[in-house]
Amino acid sequence: MKDAVPREHKASAPLSVGCFVLTISDSKTPETDTSGALIRDLLAKAGHTVVGHAIVKDEPTQVTARVREGCADSKTQAFILTGGTGVTSRDATFEAVEALLDKRLTGFGELFRMLSYAEISAAAMLSRAQAGVVKGRALFSLPGSPDACRLALEKLILPELGHLLGEIKR
Repeated sequence: MKDAVPREHKASAPLSVGCFVLTISDSKTPETDTSGALIRDLLAKAGHTVVGHAIVKDEPTQVTARVREGCADSKTQAFILTGGTGVTSRDATFEAVEALLDKRLTGFGELFRMLSYAEISAAAMLSRAQAGVVKGRALFSLPGSPDACRLALEKLILPELGHLLGEIKR
C-alpha cells in the first residue's frame, strides 16, 4: 500500500523526456567531453531524447545564458549539467544554477552525496551537486567526473525523470 501513490503517479509520467546536456569546463572539447557523451548515451539508452548539447566555460553568465536559451525551446524539458560543482576558485556552476532555480530539490544533492560517500568516502562532501526546477523544467547539476555522472543518472535521475516531469507539469 505504501507504494500506491508513487506507482499511480509514475503510470501517467512521460516515458521520454527532452533533455539538454550542458558541460561546464574551461578545458573540455567535443573530443574530450567524456562526461557529456556518457550522459547523452545513458539518456538515449533509457528512451529519452537529447534535444541538444553544448560545452561552455565555467563562467556563470555562459551557464545561465545556455539554460535560458534552453528554456525558450519547448522541446527542452530537462537539463543535465556536468562540471563546475566543486570548491575550486573556478567552480561557479552552483551559484549560477542557484540563481536560476524556482524550486530546489535539496534531497537530490543529499542522496547524491550519500551514494557518493559509499564509493569515494569523505571526499563526497566536496560535491555541490544540486537539482531543482527552472521555468517548468527539471535541472540537475552534476560533478564533471564520468563516474559521478553515471552514479547520478543510474541511481537517481533515470529512475525518476519521467515522474519528476509529470509532477512539475501538474
